[in-house]
Amino acid sequence: MKIDVDWERCEGHGICAEQAPKVFSLDDEGELHHAFDGQEIPDDLAASARSAVGVCPVAALKAQG
Repeated sequence: MKIDVDWERCEGHGICAEQAPKVFSLDDEGELHHAFDGQEIPDDLAASARSAVGVCPVAALKAQG
């Protein structure tokens, strides 16, 4: 599974980072960082990553696969 981020849509709420802290994080300026950008999410992190996709308030995250 991969997760695509619509960087222009992301508003830096950080809910994804709360749901999947090994996949997403926010820096000091509130910018999102995706540890697996363009890569497959490891199987052991897939459930939390899917949860993060589901809670994004601006639908900036899309799961593929």
